[in-house]
Amino acid sequence: MGKTSAMNLFRRLEQLNGIGAALSRERDIERLLENILEAAKTLTGADGGTLYSVTEDHAALHFEIMRTDSLGIRQGGTTGQRIALPDLPLRHADGSPNDALVAAYSALHDRTVNIADAYAEEGFDFSGTRAFDQRTGYRSRSFLTVPMKNHDGELIGVLQLLNALDPETGQVVAFSEADQSLTESLASQAAIALSNRLLITQLERLFESFVKLINIAIDEKSPYTGGHCERVPALTMMLAEAADATAEGPLADFHMTERDRYELQMAGLLHDCGKITTPVHVVDKATKLQTIYDRIDLVDTRFEVLKRDARLAALRAQMALRPVVDAGAEAVAESSLQRELQAIDADREFLRRCNQGAESMQEADQLRVRMIGTQRQWRNVEGVHTAFLTAEEMENLTIRAGTLTQAERDTINYHIVATIKMLETLPWPRHLKNVPEYAGGHHERMDGKGYPRGLTREQMSVQARMMGIADIFEALTAADRPYKSGMKLSQALAIMEKMAHNGHIDPDLFSVFVRERVYQRYADQFLEPLQIDVA
Repeated sequence: MGKTSAMNLFRRLEQLNGIGAALSRERDIERLLENILEAAKTLTGADGGTLYSVTEDHAALHFEIMRTDSLGIRQGGTTGQRIALPDLPLRHADGSPNDALVAAYSALHDRTVNIADAYAEEGFDFSGTRAFDQRTGYRSRSFLTVPMKNHDGELIGVLQLLNALDPETGQVVAFSEADQSLTESLASQAAIALSNRLLITQLERLFESFVKLINIAIDEKSPYTGGHCERVPALTMMLAEAADATAEGPLADFHMTERDRYELQMAGLLHDCGKITTPVHVVDKATKLQTIYDRIDLVDTRFEVLKRDARLAALRAQMALRPVVDAGAEAVAESSLQRELQAIDADREFLRRCNQGAESMQEADQLRVRMIGTQRQWRNVEGVHTAFLTAEEMENLTIRAGTLTQAERDTINYHIVATIKMLETLPWPRHLKNVPEYAGGHHERMDGKGYPRGLTREQMSVQARMMGIADIFEALTAADRPYKSGMKLSQALAIMEKMAHNGHIDPDLFSVFVRERVYQRYADQFLEPLQIDVA
């Protein structure tokens, strides 16, 4: 080998090493496939080539990437140009090997095929190649076809190069032994890189499916949280993209890579995974007395007992007048009974109204509940006169806002503690290590008055603060809560404006949320038309 040839080979080997390192860094499958074919073309000086993958059933070769530089053909991969060619079957209908096709032969027999001139080669079917040449005016001559196998020795694809070009004359020549050796080495490296990337992709899909499985479990527990688990990550990503695109203000330097986006997306999907531990009757509590069922029916029954006892008392008073008939006294007794029945019905309707969750309960109404509960008496199943309402029932019926007692709120709030515990036990890879912090911070406040850790703005990542805004806005506008209807956009934005001023949410992020009309994009996708009252 001459000095020039040796130097050229050394240069190509260095190039091969660089290509191998570059392939191992590529995360996108389509770009990886393109890079493999382009690298092989560069190493050998080929004018064109095709990269095939093996179908899942290992029955055929599927066209993934096709390139022919002199014809300007770039199909498959990231080009958006679909390869309109059928898969190449590896076997005939009777099960015999399809050895007539070069790519199938190479795949089946694990053998490199180096053909100097397709038109002079015997034993292979090049009718499709000839038809292509006739249609395009091209002249397919030299072929180099190399099988690609992973580290387990399994066939994962075939790399086929077309028409090696002499670097000095530009004429089509046969692929040399050095070309073949380098391409086989590249195919081996590429197969490993592709296998690793496919394995990582499969693991990512498995992880994503597991995340969705958790959300399905939460959804199955309660229809009021399933939509939340879908909408919060969607809104978080809308805000994140708006912040990433911001070129002015405090967030001008905030930018995300694709890995950053994936990490935040996963955190959004997992932000409420701890709700899988929350009792369903607390999550779904639509009225103040609801547990497994709405206990207002028990209170209704007691009112019926009161009415029954009032009627019995009136009848006894009337019977006491017998045998003397005193129409006036009986009228007084009947009138008293009707007033008592009306008072009972009024208290009954009042408690039913109180049982419905409201934004704010007046102190006078709370006092009336306690008076009914303690001053009214009813005869219980043991025949004993006792207070009309239990202490626990009075606590529930006097809830100032919503339908949850403080203990139930603590139970609901514990879901974030459970979320953090669950997520911090997982062995996160480096590119997902922030998921617990992002997901676990969406109930913190900028002024340190949030929960569970009382973090301040400076102690939180921008991503965690984003999730806090998304979580609150979704909750305000959600129309599928058991205790309220969804707010209109104007009302929700007004409330969040106050939150930004009083230290609840990040004012810089909320400014982006409003300025970039993130709320509008979210509303168009998730809110009812009647809720959208902001242009």
